[in-house]
Amino acid sequence: MTPDTETGTDTDTGTDTGTDTDTGTDADTDSAERARRLIGLLAEERRMRALAAVALGADGPERVAEAAGLSAKDAAVALLRLREQGVVVDGAPDGLAVSYDLFRGLVRRGRPAPRTGGGPDAVLDTFVRDGRLVRLPAQWTRKKLVLRHIAEWTFEPGAEYPERVVNERLRAWCEDSDGVDHVTLRRYLVDLHHLHRSEGVYRRPEAGTEHGTEAGTGHRTDTRR
Repeated sequence: MTPDTETGTDTDTGTDTGTDTDTGTDADTDSAERARRLIGLLAEERRMRALAAVALGADGPERVAEAAGLSAKDAAVALLRLREQGVVVDGAPDGLAVSYDLFRGLVRRGRPAPRTGGGPDAVLDTFVRDGRLVRLPAQWTRKKLVLRHIAEWTFEPGAEYPERVVNERLRAWCEDSDGVDHVTLRRYLVDLHHLHRSEGVYRRPEAGTEHGTEAGTGHRTDTRR
């Protein structure tokens, strides 16, 4: 594969200037305590099953009980506790919904401060946030670093994945991305030999067996959309 010819330079050098308002020790402690309470809440199987039912569209106690395989009483008690903690809230008229904002808020407050400098960690802090790709760097060296990170966090070495699973996992990285889709990521990973493709099955090579990742000379084998 011919190396990426983009010559633009990134203005983002790992020095993200955004700051969270909750920077004090008290805020960190409160966030940690809230996260601990939520983990304890969802450690109880009936509550977790009730939450899963709501997440999958059950909009009332009867439907939650049916979807979760719970008795009406167990479903009602589980929903009461979930609503007390703000995990389940009123959604559509006469319906229930998961409070995804609650979880997003805890992730934001629990995120460590971005690292400065031009090292690998600073680059990843700039282009990857909360397990999602912000965008791909223009500089080829940085782009390869981000793609390697995605491959290592998404696929186990030596494991085989059908294309459907590969697409699903890469699509999750692109949910908050600016102009990058799962097809683009899949092509890059194949081109850089982070994934090998044969008859619709993808495999990440064992550690130490990848090749062509530095020079970018591998032939492109995934040309489909």
